[in-house]
Amino acid sequence: MKNIALLICTLPLLTACATSPLGRSQLTLMSDDEVNTMGVQAFAKMKEKQPASKNKTDNDFVNCVASALLKEVGGDWEVVVFEDQTFNAFALPGNKIGVHTGLINLVDNADQLAAVIGHEIGHVQAHHGNERMSQEMAVQQSLAITQAIFAPTSTLGQTAMSALGLGAQYGVVLPFSRLHESEADIIGLNLMAKAGFNPQQSVNLWIKMGQASEGQNPPEFMSTHPTSSTRIKDLEKNMPQALQTQQAALAAGKRPVCVK
Repeated sequence: MKNIALLICTLPLLTACATSPLGRSQLTLMSDDEVNTMGVQAFAKMKEKQPASKNKTDNDFVNCVASALLKEVGGDWEVVVFEDQTFNAFALPGNKIGVHTGLINLVDNADQLAAVIGHEIGHVQAHHGNERMSQEMAVQQSLAITQAIFAPTSTLGQTAMSALGLGAQYGVVLPFSRLHESEADIIGLNLMAKAGFNPQQSVNLWIKMGQASEGQNPPEFMSTHPTSSTRIKDLEKNMPQALQTQQAALAAGKRPVCVK
């Protein structure tokens, strides 16, 4: 299995490198144009299948929060509120943002919504979609090469391939997904603070999220998301800097007033 791991780590495929906003090296095998096109197409299909909310209060609230955040990001973005009772929001490459009505009902205030939308924008800023697809491509090529080297038809070979598949899932793809979530949390924390929102509300948000999903989460090592307690610990670690950023934003007159 050590030889298998060495093979995965030395594949010629793993050569396209980038750097995340937090300074982490990334594998990105696709161009920004390719990923953006995929995001735009996915969002268009979603709008065809999922009804958009016509509630003016909800739309005004979401657009107010999103606009304050996007002033710090730049670019032209499309924001849609979807009629869906799940506690969810997302951002896609190609500058698309979706917010579910269930999340609007869950949050207490604009600061908590800013924490979620900022987190989702963070995924786009950090090119996590590109990186995740690139990781999947790298893992699949690793498995194909390994299968050709070993004897996959034997009982031992089938066991080894099964173990390698699970190892790739729990050892590469899922940990990187959790890393992406944690990275987006910190990017979103800084973004909401730059826009003048209260970053401390991000902790309150994840307390609410943890309570809302209590008993429904798999163990963290088998989940694509960190546990709420892990997220809160990371946010609190980065809170002093975020509060300083918020104070600078408030001093510059950035005081978003968004009413739920």
